[in-house]
Amino acid sequence: MGKTDWKEEAKELKGKVAKLKKRLRRIAREVAEEVADKAGAVETAIGQAIAPAKGKAALKTSPLAPKAGFPALPVIDGVEFAAVQAGVRYQGRTDVTLIRLAPGTAVAGAFTRSATRAACILDCQAKLAQAPETDAGAAILVNSGNANAFTGLVGENSVAAICAAVAQVASVPAGRVFTSSTGVIGEPLPHDRIIAKLPDLVGALAADAMEPAARAIMTTDTFPKGAMAEIEGEGGTIRIAGIAKGSGMIAPDMATMLVYIFTDAKIPPALLQRMVSRQVDDTFNCITVDSDTSTSDALIVAATGRSAAAEIRDLRSKTAREFESALRGVMLDLAQQVVRDGEGATKFVEIQVTGAADVADAHRVAMAIANSPLVKTAIAGQDANWGRIVAAVGKSGARADRDRLAIRFGEFVVAEKGQRAAGYDEAAASAYMKRDELVIGVDLGLGTAARTVWTCDLTHQYIDINADYRS
Repeated sequence: MGKTDWKEEAKELKGKVAKLKKRLRRIAREVAEEVADKAGAVETAIGQAIAPAKGKAALKTSPLAPKAGFPALPVIDGVEFAAVQAGVRYQGRTDVTLIRLAPGTAVAGAFTRSATRAACILDCQAKLAQAPETDAGAAILVNSGNANAFTGLVGENSVAAICAAVAQVASVPAGRVFTSSTGVIGEPLPHDRIIAKLPDLVGALAADAMEPAARAIMTTDTFPKGAMAEIEGEGGTIRIAGIAKGSGMIAPDMATMLVYIFTDAKIPPALLQRMVSRQVDDTFNCITVDSDTSTSDALIVAATGRSAAAEIRDLRSKTAREFESALRGVMLDLAQQVVRDGEGATKFVEIQVTGAADVADAHRVAMAIANSPLVKTAIAGQDANWGRIVAAVGKSGARADRDRLAIRFGEFVVAEKGQRAAGYDEAAASAYMKRDELVIGVDLGLGTAARTVWTCDLTHQYIDINADYRS
């Protein structure tokens, strides 16, 4: 082989090596990119798996939820519902509900007494304080994910914009549009997202869509809440149906949740309001999950007047009494469902206080027990620690006498006459505390006044749900 041939062959081999190196670098780059892509996909998959798992733990249906699920609610003539996804805060779930009420509907309400009430609450209260336009239709617009509370003039402008837009598309007066917002406090409400969905909402309005509406108003709720009742009026059946949202931030001073109740009864607004106002204290003001009163929540009751039954004009009449009793039943059912869905709850607890000097004292004692973290954690731990009940009674501020006080868990008397009951059985009391539903009885022995309230236990899951609520 000549010198020239050797150099040409070496040059050729060098070129092949260079091409091979280039190819190897390309392969290495492609492999690296593929590995990175797969790693990213794995990381995303893990993140997606962890996030729902975390959320799933918080949103797992409460063990205290009604076994039968959402009830079959009757259609209330004159009421239509629709729900859509607007992306107010949540993605991939319905979060805005529109409810349209027929002309002639009477509207009543009760609202949170928080000193930092949201703009929607102030607007509703102002409208209900005015002379009602019962000849006109009405509408209720509810969003979840954002409370529109502590948002100043911006929040007021959002309410005004939504009311004006609903009035236009739903053909009702702006003064008869009632809005509700629930969710995070202190963030401006992206009302433009809601307004953009109004044509879809109006187009989807249906009389039998109450359950989707109940789901759309949920936040940390684990199940939608509904209740109904029927009575026979003079000349026809009167129907009542309601939905509610509530799970945390539940305490009296009405009504720390969202509740919408509808009836086809013929009843003037003033009489309806009287019934609602006097039934609030024994229902929604007798529940607590965590002792925190909300800034934003409300009870609105609407009577369309479409029933064939005669109009209710006298609160003393048989029909009026039966109707108010049925209304109270629906209110109490919804209130207790809220407790059953208490954030992290595993126990539904009824606290019966008797023998108080007056109703105010009975209420103080009942709520002191219901709101005590020590009592609630003992219940969660299935610990028959009746000493914590004694402490709660003592701190309540109500009149009490150690030597007249009696405490029972269900039928088991655990303390009386200033000390542990003579027949106290620790094993029996502890076995009772394992039940899902408990009754704690306290007799103050001072008078005849009584009060019953409802609460739940306090578990670590309550912390899990609320520690990163904004995250």
